Amino acid sequence: MAATATILHADLDAFYASVEQLLNPELRGKPIAVGGGVVLAASYEAKAFGVRGGMPGRLARELCPGLQFVGGHFEEYQRLGKQAIAVLEDFTPLIERISIDEAFADVGGSVHLFGTPGDMAATVRRRVRDECGLPISVGVARTKHLAKIASQVAKPDGLVVVEPESELDFLHDLPVELMWGVGPVTRARLAEIGVHTIGQLAETPGRSLEGLLGRAVGGKLGALAWNRDPRDVETHVRARSVGAQSALGTRPAADHVIGPALRHLADRVASRMRAKSLAGRTITVRVRFEDLRSVTRSITLPAAISATATLAEVARDLVAGALADHTDEKHVSLLAISVSHLQRDAALQLELPFVLGDDDRRPGTEQGAARWVLDRAVDAVREKFGRDSVGYGSVALGDHRSVPDGFRELAEKEL
Repeated sequence: MAATATILHADLDAFYASVEQLLNPELRGKPIAVGGGVVLAASYEAKAFGVRGGMPGRLARELCPGLQFVGGHFEEYQRLGKQAIAVLEDFTPLIERISIDEAFADVGGSVHLFGTPGDMAATVRRRVRDECGLPISVGVARTKHLAKIASQVAKPDGLVVVEPESELDFLHDLPVELMWGVGPVTRARLAEIGVHTIGQLAETPGRSLEGLLGRAVGGKLGALAWNRDPRDVETHVRARSVGAQSALGTRPAADHVIGPALRHLADRVASRMRAKSLAGRTITVRVRFEDLRSVTRSITLPAAISATATLAEVARDLVAGALADHTDEKHVSLLAISVSHLQRDAALQLELPFVLGDDDRRPGTEQGAARWVLDRAVDAVREKFGRDSVGYGSVALGDHRSVPDGFRELAEKEL
């Protein structure tokens, strides 16, 4: 952890919508949303009316009658995001890219070349504006957590430097939802005990937080509220999980909606794992309901999997269990699948028929081996002819594919 404020967090403002306004000057200054049936990203002009990522398009239009929907140009997002983050590389090699539009940078070793961290942050902002045509907000602090909060406070299109002597004065007046890991559910639980600011959270006894949020989450948030964050900027971060999610708008919690959506997500996740020669044992699903409350369910399998059909089946069982526990919920707005406990996917080891029972989901069974061979064939066809050349019929014909996969993956941060 830096002893002085040398960590930058740079975050492009309303990135996807800003790119669309850059590409089409007629959209500048107007409320726009990227997407269609679901808002994948919104401009600041639209956010002023309450439009947010993940919101059904119908509701967004009600909140903002003048809202314009535009399609996504994900290749431009990739190009401009890479170009903007590359500006940081001119100041330090210590860069940790979090997503397509944000990154941490440790500039402690560069002050003798480029001036103070605040000076470097100001130069980064000016260059991104001049070279990419995009607004970017930067926070500078001693820890990663505080730098990220500072960049949020700086938005839109601003710069905030938090010096060590003023850290807690700056931090403790802010709302708890600015903290990393505090979503709507955690915020509501903290509100029940009268905790609305980070300062109030800091003064809450650790046992109370752990009893309310669990030992791990309560302990972590308690430490962050005092700006205790020992994490360094990591230039090479090994993936701990592979996941994907789809915003559905407001759809019935029925199999004809959930089945194809989960097969589509499983196809994306499993193909990405196979491309990196990975398989995973722990499968987690997230279901978000109409009121934006979310529930998660997970299971750890005895053997690591990477087969699309197997992942879809496990995910479907988990979602069914979640819905069975919430029978009053009749609609879903988002589904997500992630796979963790990753390991290198070694050569397929076949099992004898009488080994370990009759679970055909294991990779080494006759059915598991057949699925592995089929997936490899599909991967080979897609590599040669493109991803849309082959796939599940129910997925290919479904209306949830109106947004290109590439953009869905880039836009997940907005959801």
